[in-house]
Amino acid sequence: MMDQGEEGDEEEAWLQLRPVEPLPLQCCGSGCSPCVFDIYQRDLARWEAARASKDRSLLSREETQSCPSKLSPETFLAFLISAVDRLTEDTYLVRFALPGNSQLGLRPGQHLILRGTVDDLEIQRAYTPISPANAEGYFEVLIKCYQTGLMSRYVKSWKAGDTAFWRGPFGGFFYKPNQYGELLMLAAGTGLAPMVPILQSITDNAEDETFITLVGCFKTFEGIYLKTFLQEQARFWNVRTFFVLSQENSLEQLPWSYRDRTRFGRLDRDLLEELVGSCRRKPFALVCGSAEFTKDMAGYLLHAGLAEDSYFLF
Repeated sequence: MMDQGEEGDEEEAWLQLRPVEPLPLQCCGSGCSPCVFDIYQRDLARWEAARASKDRSLLSREETQSCPSKLSPETFLAFLISAVDRLTEDTYLVRFALPGNSQLGLRPGQHLILRGTVDDLEIQRAYTPISPANAEGYFEVLIKCYQTGLMSRYVKSWKAGDTAFWRGPFGGFFYKPNQYGELLMLAAGTGLAPMVPILQSITDNAEDETFITLVGCFKTFEGIYLKTFLQEQARFWNVRTFFVLSQENSLEQLPWSYRDRTRFGRLDRDLLEELVGSCRRKPFALVCGSAEFTKDMAGYLLHAGLAEDSYFLF
């Protein structure tokens, strides 16, 4: 029989094992299932059951796995960083290794949740791999870092050989070949990410005759991500690319190949209506960018005559 001191120590030991409730900012806000709060409630229930039966073995489970062969929406898995390339002043392209010739198992447009720790605070954010869905032995993620962002501090510390933890896949948009006559892709900044694997899955499939109009919104010409990839894609018969640059004002400063498909300013209601009207078939729109960009585009699309079931907001 334990004395009071031993009971107090035992109680303290159990309290230290209690899962910590996430802060609101630890939720990525992407509507994931399970959400970080769902996982907390599950872990809390497990802890309460273990405490009631005084059986700590009920708490033991595999938190992470090295060299995973299959993704898990609930459990963070460890992936080795094989390369970190700085594309612009604040944007990085990071490659993660997969064992052998294995594939990540995402469908085009799905995303993952990244877990990071800064100042002893666990944070989570959603990112969409830009590598082809059938890429073997690796996957790549485009990440923009912000001066005051907690996750940005974590990402900036990465180097080849480090390990990062991901769970997934998540996402409510599932592309099927020839499902739509034309896809109108509206992307701002790193909102380009979910468009890339969808675009490539179409151009890689000779039997997919979907037209694509990709509109990339960036501050400057130099800030356009993946220029080489986008130039290559624009050579396909069914792909058009346009760019809207908010901090440029001179066509003469742009390469010739960009001058006839670049506008200055912002993607406003009139320009979007013009783009919708220029589509070769009735478009289904995909939108990804900041919350403000996404809200504006949804309103503009409705004004241009697209119903709410004719667009998807990432």
